Amino acid sequence: MTYELLIGDCAYSSWSLRGWLLFDAFGVPVVLHHTRMYSDDFARDLSDFPPARTVPVVRTPDGGILSDTIAIAEGLAEAHPEAGHWPTDPRARALARSMVAEMHSGFTALRSACPMNLRLSWVGFDASEAVQTDLTRIAMLWDMARTTGDGPWLFGAYSAADAFFAPVAMRIAGYGLPVTPSAQAYVDQHLTHDSLHRWRAMGEAQDRTLSEYDMGLPTAPFPMR
Repeated sequence: MTYELLIGDCAYSSWSLRGWLLFDAFGVPVVLHHTRMYSDDFARDLSDFPPARTVPVVRTPDGGILSDTIAIAEGLAEAHPEAGHWPTDPRARALARSMVAEMHSGFTALRSACPMNLRLSWVGFDASEAVQTDLTRIAMLWDMARTTGDGPWLFGAYSAADAFFAPVAMRIAGYGLPVTPSAQAYVDQHLTHDSLHRWRAMGEAQDRTLSEYDMGLPTAPFPMR
């Protein structure tokens, strides 16, 4: 028996992306199950993973349920310490966990104003002061993390922190949000990531457009490298 992962629409579900990256980017095998957001399928599919109310949700090989992305990250790190979900250095690991927790509970202005949409990018989006404040904080955290390791990701090698911030990078790319050069370089690193290319291809194959994510702005192709 292996892991089973229920995810929402790949083009739109930022939390599903985080959960899936915790498997794919770390080489942990998983059986995927898809559900359709804003449809009658959603509640029915979730009922197979009690007591979960949201996606992503994981059934572990021993039948346990992990129904939150932090729980998924910690569960996989505990079961697969060799996969490298967290930095090995204690101080870097503490910062990584703190950044993941802040991403999990914060940056509500950015997340509310700029829902993830990997089908297209928006032209002419005007970021509010609250969104700009979130972006400033995010860029500061990214710069702090990138002083701790030698490599292209936040802590040198790819970690759970990168998986949690991947949808933020996709928002910055898709809305053309103004960020510092160092933050943009980190966004560009995500745009070349093989796992993200696979995820976006799944979303394109689903070919489902959700009107709930329409910003009413001119559009352009999504800038995936």
